[in-house]
Amino acid sequence: MKKGTVYLVGAGPGDPGLLTVRGAALLRQADLVVYDHLVSPRILDHCAPGAKRVYVGKEADRHQMSQQAINRSLIRAARAGQTVVRLKGGDPFLFGRGGEEALDLVRAKVAYEVVPGVTSATAVPAYAGIPVTHRALASSVAVVTGHEDPAKPSSAVRWDRLATACDTLVCLMGVSTLASIAARLIRHGRPTVTPCAVIEWGTYPRQRTVTGTLRTIARRARTARVRPPAVLVIGDVVSLRERLAWFEARPLFGKRILVTRASDRAASFAERLEALGAEVVQLPAIELVPVKQNGLFRGVIKEIRKPDWVFFTSPEGIGWFARMLRPHRKDVRWLSGCRIGAIGPKTALAIEEAGLHVDFVPRRFSQEGILEGLPRRLLTGKRALILSAAESRDVLEAGLRARGAHVRKVPIYRTVIPAALREGVAAVARQRFDLVAVTSASCVEHLIHALRAAGQGRQLRRLRFASIGPVTSQAVRARGGRVAVEAKTSTIEGLIDAMVRAR
Repeated sequence: MKKGTVYLVGAGPGDPGLLTVRGAALLRQADLVVYDHLVSPRILDHCAPGAKRVYVGKEADRHQMSQQAINRSLIRAARAGQTVVRLKGGDPFLFGRGGEEALDLVRAKVAYEVVPGVTSATAVPAYAGIPVTHRALASSVAVVTGHEDPAKPSSAVRWDRLATACDTLVCLMGVSTLASIAARLIRHGRPTVTPCAVIEWGTYPRQRTVTGTLRTIARRARTARVRPPAVLVIGDVVSLRERLAWFEARPLFGKRILVTRASDRAASFAERLEALGAEVVQLPAIELVPVKQNGLFRGVIKEIRKPDWVFFTSPEGIGWFARMLRPHRKDVRWLSGCRIGAIGPKTALAIEEAGLHVDFVPRRFSQEGILEGLPRRLLTGKRALILSAAESRDVLEAGLRARGAHVRKVPIYRTVIPAALREGVAAVARQRFDLVAVTSASCVEHLIHALRAAGQGRQLRRLRFASIGPVTSQAVRARGGRVAVEAKTSTIEGLIDAMVRAR
């Protein structure tokens, strides 16, 4: 039987972008992923579709599984020949009990590797604008657990020596004992005016920082109702935060945004919003599927005379068109000799990446924009083919006919409601979002339909929609929704710019 291996992988402090390249690669290979409480759900997106995921998170007074049971499960899976990733917040060998798990694996003669992670001891202060060392302020740093009560006589932490031994002290898991830690350090000689910071949910978009001095920090943290997870930083380096607080200064910091774009395009959109500081929840409200085969498409491509104009109304269109050509032993070269119109720059880029030249892109990225930009003389008597979603509007078709063109509109894909939307919309409706980003009328229709089907229609009144353009905004208003943000140009870039301006 094949022997399995256990990988003790550090997931980093929370921001999914801080997962190491090695950690991501192992998640893609794992048969079993055993993960902790502070592992971001976005990190689990790296897992292979068939991988089993087991949550063993530990919270205060609530443990999903004992440490001994976790160790036994790792050993059992490895002996069964599985590749196991034990995914731990931060770094597995820094207050992560990775050493205990490794010793049990050695005793069981199970192969293992350690993949270090970005530790919260340095990453969280960095995200709060606090370097733990600085040539003019701090040449030494100590990392200590605050989880045990320092007032206990049996405390393993030598607070009497730590108080003045290092320039910077970083205490992990010390929120509940913050007052005791401060009192002990003052008692052993640390000045009461020493700058301090408590950073809650560090590296997450919900990050919050409370500052004070060693005398005042416990009271200020209590007043602010700081809760775990939080990191305490003590030392003169905290004074640099006022000038170096870069993370909270990002334009969408603290905003919670629901992204409804199709799943194959939602990730890149979400990443760009996260880079601007937003907390993003993805709930795709649209899925693209093939149309049923019929004679309409076959009739078009079998005709001897090709269209003069071919119009694509979405970036996805060229891919679906190529897919529909394959059974007829043809490819996109069939469009040679046709003039090609694209509804916008993203659609034009997709067409050109397929090796074709785009002849026309309107200034206003909509069906109306195409009609505004093409003179009647270019259309009268011409044969036009519109390749679009089955549910797309008929504005372009009607407008081309009115200008004297002979028009055929052929659906090449359909938009449907994803199963995950039906399952997830009720839970999402109970959450608070600053904005709901919608990138098409279909996204709007499907989301609102799912809300009402789940008995959550009343939640529509409190949602603030960020719309990609006038057509999508009209769909929101027609269904009783409120448009808080509308892009000036109907692109993802335009939508992001509009959200930044409206913050």
